[in-house]
Amino acid sequence: MEGIVTKKNANLFTVLSDGRSYIVSGKGTLKKQGVFVGDKVEFDKTIEKVMPRKNLLIRPPLANLDRLFIVIAPLPKPDFVLVDKMMVYCFVNGIEPILVVNKTDIASDDFICETRKNYKNACKIIEISTKNANFDELKKEIQGTCALAGQSAVGKSSIMNVLLGKAVCEIGNLSAKVQRGKQTTRLVELFAFEKGYLADTAGFSMLELTMVSDLSPRELSTYYPDFLKARQNCKFSSCLHQKHDKCGIIESVKNGEISKMRYLNYLKILQELQQFKKY
Repeated sequence: MEGIVTKKNANLFTVLSDGRSYIVSGKGTLKKQGVFVGDKVEFDKTIEKVMPRKNLLIRPPLANLDRLFIVIAPLPKPDFVLVDKMMVYCFVNGIEPILVVNKTDIASDDFICETRKNYKNACKIIEISTKNANFDELKKEIQGTCALAGQSAVGKSSIMNVLLGKAVCEIGNLSAKVQRGKQTTRLVELFAFEKGYLADTAGFSMLELTMVSDLSPRELSTYYPDFLKARQNCKFSSCLHQKHDKCGIIESVKNGEISKMRYLNYLKILQELQQFKKY
C-alpha cells in the first residue's frame, strides 16, 4: 500500500492511506535515510520504501512541504529578522511562505498597516483572530503538505484547534514578565484537511541559515521577491546591495519602493552569511 506519514514516535509511524490510519514500524534498511513526517511511503506491516522527496527540513522535521504559514502576532513582539530568515529558508527549499497575522483582535491599526506595507510585495498575507475572524481564508490555503511555524505563543496551537474544531494541541501561556511564550508543541503531526495536510510545529527561537542551507551571500537577494525588480537596476552584477552608488535596491529603499525594515533585515542576514563564509 501507499500512504503518507502523519506522525512519528520513536520507531513507530502513523501512515494515512485511503482515509485509514495504520501504525507500522520502519524497515531496518531505512535507518540511514530516515523516515520523516510528510514522507510518502510504500508499506505493509513495515515501511518498505520512502518515495523521492521534494524537500526535507530539519527544523521543523518535515518532508515534502509545499507551504509554510509563518505566524506572527502583536504579542509576543515579532522578531522580523527571524520571519525573513524563514521566508528565505522557504524559497531555498521550494516552499511557498504565507504570512499569517494572528490576534488581530488585540493588534493596533499601526501594527497591521506596517506589516501590510513591509510584506505586500514579498508574500501572501492572511489576517486572523481565533476569536472572530477569517479562518475560511486560511482553510482555503491548506493545499498539499503545510505547516504552521513561528515564535512560541503566537497562537499556532490555538489556530490548529480552531481549524480542527477540537482541542488537539496544548496551548501555552505568555509570560507577563518577559512577554515570551513557553514551548508546548514537542512532536510534529500532520492533520488531514479537505485539500491537504497541516502540521503544528515547535516554536522557533532562532534559525541559522548557515546551518540549514548552502546559501551564499551573493545569492541571498535573489530570494527576496520584493527586491527582484530593483536588482535589475544595479550597475554591477556582483552587487551585494550594501554600498554601491549605482545600486538599484538602495535607490528603491530611498524612494520607498522597498521596505526599509526588510532591507535592514537583509543586511543583518547578509552579514551573518559573510561572517560564516570567513571560517
